[in-house]
Amino acid sequence: MGAGSRGGAECDPVTSEPKSYGDELGVITVTYSPGETLGRFLDTLVKATSRDVRVVLADNGSTDGVPEAAAAERDNVEFLPTGGNLGYGGGANRGVAALPDSVGWVVVANPDLEWGDGSLDELLKAAQRWPRGGAFGPLIREPNGEVYPSARLLPELGRGIGHALFGKIWAGNPWTRQYRQEDKAVRERTAGWLSGSCLLMRREAFDSVAGFDPRYFMFFEDVDLGDRLARKGWQNVYVPSAEVVHIGGVSTAKVKPKMLAAHHDSAYRYLADRHPGPLWAPVRLAIRAGLALRLKLEVRGAR
Repeated sequence: MGAGSRGGAECDPVTSEPKSYGDELGVITVTYSPGETLGRFLDTLVKATSRDVRVVLADNGSTDGVPEAAAAERDNVEFLPTGGNLGYGGGANRGVAALPDSVGWVVVANPDLEWGDGSLDELLKAAQRWPRGGAFGPLIREPNGEVYPSARLLPELGRGIGHALFGKIWAGNPWTRQYRQEDKAVRERTAGWLSGSCLLMRREAFDSVAGFDPRYFMFFEDVDLGDRLARKGWQNVYVPSAEVVHIGGVSTAKVKPKMLAAHHDSAYRYLADRHPGPLWAPVRLAIRAGLALRLKLEVRGAR
C-alpha cells in the first residue's frame, strides 16, 4: 500500500484507542462551484431522513457564491473553506474532521445528487443489519432512470487491464461485466467497493483507515477506500432499497480533458501502490504506457 499521509482518523492522544462517537448524523459534501444542483441536494435531503442532520459544505474554492449562500440560508448547513482545491477525498477528510464527537454516522456525497424519500433512513437501517459494515451505498440512478453500477469488485490486475483495454470498445466484454457486477441480481450484498458519490460510513470505520487517501485528487479514492476498509475487516454493503439520482459532471463538465487525465493518473497510482518493488517494475511500466495511450485516445475523442 502507498505510504502517503492521510487525514481524517483520530485516536485519543493518551490511550491511543479509537475515539468513541455519538449517534448523530453528519453529511459532508465537497463543493466546487456546484451551481443550482446544491439547492436540490439540500432540499431532497430533508425527505431522505427523519433524523436531524448536520451538513458541512467542504469547499474547495467555489467562485459562484452558491455554497456561502446555502449556509447563510439554512440553520443546519456550515460553509467550511478547505484552503484550496484539495480534491474530493482531501476535501471530504477536512469536512469529517470538522464534525463534533457526537456525530458517529458520516455521509460523504456529491452535491449534484438528489435524495430519494427515506433513502438515508434505509441506509441507516441496513447498518443495523450489518454490524461489521463500514460503508453503505445506495442504488444510484442516472437522470434517465438507468441504474448505475455503483457496487463493484476491486480492479485486480487482470480484470482491471481487461476493463481498461476493452471497456470503451466492447461493452459486453467479460472483464468489464465481471468488474461492474452486471450479472448480479439487484439485492443487498457486500461489494469490493462502493461509489464515493454517496456513502454512509461508520465514523469508527472511516477513522480506522485514516479516511480517504488525499494523494488521489479525483477518481479511485473510493476504490482505494473500499479496499482499505476490507483489509481492516469492515464490509462494503450495497443497499438497493435506498435510491438516489446522480446528475453528474456539473463541476467538471468544462474541464473534461483534465478530468480524464486525473482518472488515468489515479488508476495508475492504485495499481502501482498494490504492486510495489523492483520485481513489479516492468508491469508498472507497461501499465503506465497503456494508460497513457488510452488517455491520448480518450482526449482526442472528447475533443
